Amino acid sequence: MIKQTMDLIEKLDPEVGAGIRKEYERQTRNIELIASENFVSEAVMFAMGTCLTNKYAEGYPGKRYYGGCQCVDEVEEIARRRACELFSADHANVQPHSGANANLAVFYAFLQPGDTVLGLNLAHGGHLSHGSPVNISGSYFHVVPYSLNDETERLDYDEIRRVAKEIKPKLIVAGASAYPREIRFDIFADIAKEVGAILMVDMAHIAGLVAAGLHMSPVPYADVVTTTTHKTLRGPRGGLILCKEEHAKAIDKAIFPGIQGGPLEHIIAAKAVCFGEALKPEFKEYQKQIIKNAKALSDALINEGFRLITGGTDNHLMLADVRPFGITGKVLQNRLDEVYITLNKNAIPNDPEKPFVTSGVRIGTPSVTTRGMKEEDMGKIAHFIKLAASDFEAQADNIRAGVNELCAKYPLYE
Repeated sequence: MIKQTMDLIEKLDPEVGAGIRKEYERQTRNIELIASENFVSEAVMFAMGTCLTNKYAEGYPGKRYYGGCQCVDEVEEIARRRACELFSADHANVQPHSGANANLAVFYAFLQPGDTVLGLNLAHGGHLSHGSPVNISGSYFHVVPYSLNDETERLDYDEIRRVAKEIKPKLIVAGASAYPREIRFDIFADIAKEVGAILMVDMAHIAGLVAAGLHMSPVPYADVVTTTTHKTLRGPRGGLILCKEEHAKAIDKAIFPGIQGGPLEHIIAAKAVCFGEALKPEFKEYQKQIIKNAKALSDALINEGFRLITGGTDNHLMLADVRPFGITGKVLQNRLDEVYITLNKNAIPNDPEKPFVTSGVRIGTPSVTTRGMKEEDMGKIAHFIKLAASDFEAQADNIRAGVNELCAKYPLYE
């Protein structure tokens, strides 16, 4: 049905249709290793393209500011109920348009401009919306960053506790966008309790692992949990907030009317489908394979001569230092684009390069796992990356041929 849909769009709007088809061909052709991306199911994709996009529904189910919301109320309630069941949460708000919106809503709900926040340094694997100076979170609030330990390149909970005691933050943010190890939310909760801070966890990258019971859940420990619904959760591009019942009114008010207007009910429908898929037993097996593939890929990269930050991975991603090959992250990203492998340049802790250049690349396994690839395929991918890093001009054609063979073996949406 995906191809028929593209045919229809091309017939109705050839210019846009051609762009969509090119992107479909790129996704089909390339090995996708961006850790924050995934391929949704056909059910999720088609839910996004339904008539629900026509409906304005400001407010919440049972309390809307527009008439005619009975049907979208039902769909949104399904999404809320499934999210609570999936993560064993008291309350779920499924309206955030993105993970960044979800994070901003939490700040808006609990903080006043100028309040102190403790969050992971962007240069050490944090996220823009955790308090980066270039983001609204860092502009409107007094953000003190915590960093990884210089020797272990891991979170240093003793140091985080020391800083928290010193600055007495009103809110502590736990979570990362480029951290390959398990995060101990129970320790963060102890620190927050000790200094009287609200604990917010952004589990966007690991939400699928949490849902499958393969990573410590932040829900029992945090006051509020945010996440995207794409990435490992394999849903549509959007956000989600989970919280304890005592914070439900504040969170709902922060989203609407606080920072958003009408919710995207077609995307909420797709979120509901995604949560339903994640509640099925096969989803846990899929998440297990993501981790198996990540460990296999990290081991293979080490064998190929890459230095991995922290020496490996516990989750779905790894961060590779490319300096041993005399190149930058930007160079390797661009080379791999030319041979149909997609990943992103990424800063490593204490990176001497500028953020747009970087000394590392971030690599993840959700998308290749969705295609059906297994551990033995990770060794081939690691070798392709090594060849691109060390002998690109001579090996480019061979890499493309290998990528084409691997992707043909695991077709997308066939």
